[in-house]
Amino acid sequence: MQREAAGREAAIGRMLAARHAAGAPDAVRVALSGDEPSVMARNLYYLGYVSRAAADLLREYRAAIDEVARLASEAEARRARLRSLEQAQRGERERIVHERRERQRVFERLAVDIRKGRRDIKQLQADESRLARVLQEIGRVVYGRVEQTPDAGAAREPFASLRGKLRLPVRGELTGRFGAPRGAAGFESKGVFIRAPQGQPVKAVASGQVVYADWMRGFGNLLIVDHGQAYLSIYANNESLLKQVGENVTAGEALATTGASGGNEETGLYFELRHLGRAFDPLRWVRLK
Repeated sequence: MQREAAGREAAIGRMLAARHAAGAPDAVRVALSGDEPSVMARNLYYLGYVSRAAADLLREYRAAIDEVARLASEAEARRARLRSLEQAQRGERERIVHERRERQRVFERLAVDIRKGRRDIKQLQADESRLARVLQEIGRVVYGRVEQTPDAGAAREPFASLRGKLRLPVRGELTGRFGAPRGAAGFESKGVFIRAPQGQPVKAVASGQVVYADWMRGFGNLLIVDHGQAYLSIYANNESLLKQVGENVTAGEALATTGASGGNEETGLYFELRHLGRAFDPLRWVRLK
C-alpha cells in the first residue's frame, strides 16, 4: 500500500507540474483557442475526461493514504498485542519454572520425610520388639506360676474384676489414644499418652509387684507391674523411678515421676495395659471422671 500510494503521489506530482508549466487552466485555454466549435467541443470533452481521471487519481491517493494509516494503526495494535502476549508468556514461563523448582523442593522434602519415616518405623519396630522380648521373659516367670499376694496371707482382688474401676496413673491431658498413629512414622500406639508437667507422681492403677524397672530405648525410664492373672501395667517416659524390681505396690501408690526420657517432645506418661502379653485399650478399664 505504501508503494502504491507513492506511485500515485508521483503521478499527481507530474500532473501538477505539467499544469503549472501550461499556465492558464485547460478549460480557459481551450475556450480562448479560437478553434472550430466541433474541435472545441471535442477538446472540452477530452479535458473533462482528463479532469475526472485526475480527480479519481486524487481520490484513490487519499484512500491509499487512509488505508496506509489504518494498516499502520492495526499493525501497531498487533505489535502491542504481541508484546503483551510475549510478556504474558514470559511471565507464564517464569511461573512454570518457579513451580517446577517449588515442586522439586517439595519432592526433596518428601523424600527426606519418607526416609525419616522409614527410619522411625524401623526404630519403633525395634523398640516394640525390645519390649516384647522383655514381656516374654517376664511371662516365663509370672504367667505360669501360682499367684502370690503382695502381702503375706492377704488376698488380692482379681484384676479382671477391676474393669471400669481403675484410675489413670497421672492427672493430665490425654493426647495419644490406643491404636492412634504414634510419632511421624504412623506406627499404631499400643497404649495412651497423658501429657503432664514434669515431676508429677505416677501412681499404680492396682496392687501388684514390680517386675521391671530400668531404662529402655524408645520408652525411657520404664516400670512394669504384675497384677496377677497375666495382667501387666506399663509406665514409660518417666523422669525417675521410685520402685525397684520385686517391690510390692498398692493401688494409688507412687511408682515414678513424669518426664520425657523416652525421647518424646512433650513431658508426660506413656501407659499400657496388657493381658498374656497382648495390649488392650486402657480407657475401657478406667473411670474418665
